Amino acid sequence: MAGSNSRPTVSRRRELSHTSARSLLMTILGEYVLPMDEPVWTATLVDVLALFDIEEKSARQALARTAAEGWLTSERIGRRVRWSLTAPGRRLLTEGAERIYQFGRDPHEWDGNWLILLVSVPESKRDLRHRLRTQLTWAGFGSPAPGVWVSPHVDREAEAHTIVNELDVGSPMSFIASYGQIGDEESMVARSWDLSSVEEHYEQFIDEFTGTNPAAGEPLLHAQTRLVHEWRRFPFLDPQLPSRLLPSNWSGKKAADLFHTKHAEWRDGAQRYWNALVTREPAA
Repeated sequence: MAGSNSRPTVSRRRELSHTSARSLLMTILGEYVLPMDEPVWTATLVDVLALFDIEEKSARQALARTAAEGWLTSERIGRRVRWSLTAPGRRLLTEGAERIYQFGRDPHEWDGNWLILLVSVPESKRDLRHRLRTQLTWAGFGSPAPGVWVSPHVDREAEAHTIVNELDVGSPMSFIASYGQIGDEESMVARSWDLSSVEEHYEQFIDEFTGTNPAAGEPLLHAQTRLVHEWRRFPFLDPQLPSRLLPSNWSGKKAADLFHTKHAEWRDGAQRYWNALVTREPAA
């Protein structure tokens, strides 16, 4: 999602950094803080991030950065500080949650039509090129050639339109068409997306969470957070192509079934433990 002049901006690629305190903080905010919509003490967030080997200094820096970008607001009570989501923060996390939790649920019924977007940015505008690529990739587009972006999801034209408008990219054009007689779709897909890399990530996800059965309390909160944190990569990595365009025995379906099963199984227990942490009065 791009930012207009009236709201904060966010880099999806920066959020994707697995080992960063900020990335884990965004996962925690979306999974636990958003559903409750209640303030959370700094100490609570620092303690939960510490479960993932995030040092206190890095945790506090992540909070400060997230607040500076407009997603959190702070309130001082005596010597302590607690944090709440801003309206843009709730909107961002709600949109992200919808995509993350629905991702992989419904097969894409495809009529064979492609959405084609022609948009070019001069080499001299590197930051704009990076933001365009990041946001179109997040929207599921692939690029088989410079200035050309394709997606089998023709219903994402409105999202693409928003992206190019908010980035103020000059003279974009879009088309909806079926593939012609020159070349083949398989080659175009291979040039547009690195599906072997995506499948490798799916296999790693399956290996990590198959057979995982955490105990109640802190281990369950840790497992649920890790599950969601790992899964939230895939809407960025996987364009969700129709089955006929995917390799045989595609691992994405198995990984999606695993995520949704584990998330439903662990969600209530993890939220209960989070609620207990939030209601515990921190030390002064």
